[in-house]
Amino acid sequence: MQKIEIKADQFFELLKLKDTSMWEIFTQMIDGNEKEIIFLDNEDKILFNYILPSTPEKMEEDRKEFSKQFADKLANLN
Repeated sequence: MQKIEIKADQFFELLKLKDTSMWEIFTQMIDGNEKEIIFLDNEDKILFNYILPSTPEKMEEDRKEFSKQFADKLANLN
């Protein structure tokens, strides 16, 4: 499995500048092989990782689950 390391701050800043979502970027990276995307802080410590699936359909399932969990966490903060 290919591992891809990404500096989280720079990545999310770029997404804001380009007005795009990480899911759009991830879709472009799908090539039939799973990839481990590792998000790093500025000191190269792992913040979190995501296993990019080999198909857009599986990634769409992940996106829906992520959105649901994120919404649940936001609801619990209020």
